[in-house]
Amino acid sequence: MSSPFSNSASPEDVLSAYGWDEAYENAFTAHRSAGLSPGRVARVDRGHATVVTANGWVRAVWSAPAGSPCTGDWAAVRPGTRPELAALLPRRTAIVRSSASRTSHSQVLAANVDTVVVAVSLAAAAPAGRIERMLALAWESGAVPVIVLTNADRPERPVTVVRDEVAALAPGVDTLVVSSVTGEGMDVLAAVLTGTIVLLGPSGVGKSSLGNALLGTDLLATGEVRARDGKGRHTTVHRELIRLPGGGVLIDTPGLRAVGLHDSRSGIQQVFAEIEDLAVDCRFSDCTHVSEPGCAVHAAIAAGSLPQRRLDSYRKLLRESAWAASREDARLRAERDNQRKAISRHLRATYKFRDRRS
Repeated sequence: MSSPFSNSASPEDVLSAYGWDEAYENAFTAHRSAGLSPGRVARVDRGHATVVTANGWVRAVWSAPAGSPCTGDWAAVRPGTRPELAALLPRRTAIVRSSASRTSHSQVLAANVDTVVVAVSLAAAAPAGRIERMLALAWESGAVPVIVLTNADRPERPVTVVRDEVAALAPGVDTLVVSSVTGEGMDVLAAVLTGTIVLLGPSGVGKSSLGNALLGTDLLATGEVRARDGKGRHTTVHRELIRLPGGGVLIDTPGLRAVGLHDSRSGIQQVFAEIEDLAVDCRFSDCTHVSEPGCAVHAAIAAGSLPQRRLDSYRKLLRESAWAASREDARLRAERDNQRKAISRHLRATYKFRDRRS
């Protein structure tokens, strides 16, 4: 990993370049009084975190009380011969999905993100359901999503047709067309992106090529896409934070095969804003848009202004999100019950031992 310093950069400039600001500084006051230093997690692997600090890169370990760091976290670093992450600062935003194992646990993909680039390839079919899932994930994080249609130099279908179709899935979201090969649209994209930017999408949509175009150098590994199905290999295997030459930082991510939503109701409501708006005019405030009379959503479907597929997708994602939330609640209840049972067993054992000695 390259040095975060330029010849003229001060330590304070380095932290600022990676997103440090006055609010973070205020939140760090107690840690600084304890002799700790701020740093941003650039990469996590094998129980270690690569962290950029005001004095350069360090490779740090962490213990359970400090939490589980992810790329983009701001941390309090205890310096020394074996640097340690002593604590994590509260996350402003976090991209969270259900774990790939489909358990009740969630997985944080990136933290403190400002802009989420949802990459969609023009060179292959773009499933509407996947795009809606990615957008729900992005909105739920608290960051601002931007849809980027890549591979404009080799589209499978007319670009304007695909752009209009995708834009219809994303009310309130910028939909941009780019090519990392010809440079088409890259200036517009660079002007839209701000702060910490994360690239999301499945393998083969051109995330790493897009990242290299933004970086101005071939720093990220890229791979070929299979002609038979338009799918690519995982050339990115780690989430890694890299400083952009024009300001801001970039987080490249491995391709997401599964995009499970984890308690993402507000993000889903953002994606399907037109359904939420229609629901206000339903006769019943608790209308489920199934068979109730006076349903404004079904009236819109009958009139042809709302596709049935959108309502089906909306329901499906809400069910999945509710299921994940209930699983999380059940897991937390089980953990609390197990903890209480362990304490009770310990107390009973203590009382028995005391009684035998008396």
